[in-house]
Amino acid sequence: MTVDHVRALPCWEGEVTAEPLTGGLSNESWKVTDAAGAHVVRFGADFPFHHVSRANEVMAARAAHAAGFAPAVEYAAPGVMVSAFVAARTWGAAEVRADPARVGRFLRAFHARMPGEVSGPGAIFWVFHVIRDYARTLAAKRSRFAGSLPHLVRVAAAMEAAQVALPVIYGHHDLLPANFLEDAAGRLWLIDYEYAGFGTAMFDLAGAASNAGMGAEEAEALLTAYFGAAPDAAMHRAFDAMQCASLAREAMWAMVSEIFLAALGADYDAHARDYLGRLDAALDRYQSLYGKITP
Repeated sequence: MTVDHVRALPCWEGEVTAEPLTGGLSNESWKVTDAAGAHVVRFGADFPFHHVSRANEVMAARAAHAAGFAPAVEYAAPGVMVSAFVAARTWGAAEVRADPARVGRFLRAFHARMPGEVSGPGAIFWVFHVIRDYARTLAAKRSRFAGSLPHLVRVAAAMEAAQVALPVIYGHHDLLPANFLEDAAGRLWLIDYEYAGFGTAMFDLAGAASNAGMGAEEAEALLTAYFGAAPDAAMHRAFDAMQCASLAREAMWAMVSEIFLAALGADYDAHARDYLGRLDAALDRYQSLYGKITP
């Protein structure tokens, strides 16, 4: 998109200035200032290969604002969403690791309040289905990573078998550190709702931990704060398994993105290999604790 596309949107008041925002791996975003204030414009089409519906994303973003977690959605049309700009710093992995109990309490509140605000058909996110579907897509497209797919599917099956029954919640499902913002008053915000839907809390917990590289003590604090008590052995195993699944899904997300997307500055091959390396380390730890996964 160009600045002319941004300025042509019918939602501005008075003079408009626009500058692109960097860092996105799949969507294009701009910061826009007009007479009404500052805004963020997000351009993105439906991504069926990633199970992404923009109508669902807009609904989830509006629900998250109503629940107190996200900026207001000010305008939406096919392929574009405009939200209020929040003056806040973007978190990195260090910030997520710095206070895992705070993250746990924040996610507990998010999961508790979101179902009362969502509307329309109920989207679902089940990471093990996503991994299997990614594997089918990558095999059909003859991805350079095709040789890794049988192993990744086996890992997903073993990790799915290790899960425990938990109440269905409405989750974010993309808890990269950069999706957390903290404003000057210390308020936490959560952005980017492409993958939001009903699912298991374990994926958001494991995603927050694995994407930030939490250690065992940090993860314990995260889980204890979320559940209100120290996790038992079965819960620990389910969490460790879900961390492996989260890392596998992120690696495969990058593999699929390499085929279908071309975001400016994105290196999908490097992203995939980074997460495959993280998965290898997590899987080694998992097998050292619980034994070899079944071939």
